[in-house]
Amino acid sequence: MDDWVLTDADPVQVARERERARKLRQTAWWQRKVGKGLCAYCGVRFDPRVLTMDHVVPLARGGRSVKGNVLPSCKDCNNRKKLLTPAEQLLRARALVGPAGPGDASGNEDD
Repeated sequence: MDDWVLTDADPVQVARERERARKLRQTAWWQRKVGKGLCAYCGVRFDPRVLTMDHVVPLARGGRSVKGNVLPSCKDCNNRKKLLTPAEQLLRARALVGPAGPGDASGNEDD
């Protein structure tokens, strides 16, 4: 299912955003976020030193290294997410589980 993700970002822009991410990691704001030791995706507590900076909209898809687009993430969640957005992750998970049964999503049990 990952083969439909477009990754045609400008390499110069990606390099620029990676540099911004390095600078953002040094800010007090990021240190407070990661200092809580909480993965934004699975909610599990980790040693803050093992959390990574995840871009909600990946750099390879035009994402930016700004406060509204980065979250602390454990390595497993970051690797699982790959180049997907959180919404796409939900769609992928739903596709793996299969379609909802009667009454599951529609709220209509008469289906």
